Amino acid sequence: MNNYIELLKTLISTPSFSKEEENAAEVIREFLHLENIPFKTKENNTWAFCKHFSKDKPTILLDSHIDTVCPAKGYTKDPFLPIEDGDKLFGLGSNDAGGPLVALLATFIHFYKRADLPFNLVFAASAEEEISGLNGMQIVMPEVAPVDFAIIGEPTKMELAIAEKGLLVLDCFAYGKSGHAARNEGENALYKAMDDIQKLRDFKLEKSSDILGEGSISVTIIEAGSKHNVVSDACHFVVDVRNNEHY
Repeated sequence: MNNYIELLKTLISTPSFSKEEENAAEVIREFLHLENIPFKTKENNTWAFCKHFSKDKPTILLDSHIDTVCPAKGYTKDPFLPIEDGDKLFGLGSNDAGGPLVALLATFIHFYKRADLPFNLVFAASAEEEISGLNGMQIVMPEVAPVDFAIIGEPTKMELAIAEKGLLVLDCFAYGKSGHAARNEGENALYKAMDDIQKLRDFKLEKSSDILGEGSISVTIIEAGSKHNVVSDACHFVVDVRNNEHY
């Protein structure tokens, strides 16, 4: 067990922002190498098949991701310093998704040599999950398919999740006309964007799901302007839409 805790600490100590996961990928690969488990790679993804893999058996995929988001501005600890406090381990990515990743790897290694399993196991440590990148599981799945069942490692407070909402990201632009603020000139693109954002705030995805509940629409980024005395001629905002199966 201690070697897996040490692996998690090493992953915490290794910066692995999305698209910059090569060092974290090497940590996983070195661990598999020391366990004498052959593996395959593509970009920053790493995967391995159980020792007695058979095309006649169904296949279970054990997958979690090695990339992290950047630490929030309010982060109070060193994000890359693994700190043990009682039975908790703090550090960037320890929960999302270093812990689940290491747990799935431990499971895979435990069953790796079993010849009597009624199914195959495939372990994948994937990249670019946090940004829905094109060089993550999207390029791995053709290499491991067909897969009959998958266990995905994510922090869910130990509650089994069997589905997730869909994601639609909207890049929105409002355009106006530049002018001097003191002379009340131009068309303020920021005001136009605010009108659109208010419509989005008032809009409701009414179709509810028994499993996923209602969808949501959230404006998460807004960018406009360069100087205090210049009316903005363009405003960019980003909308995060989470939909259930009815949309």
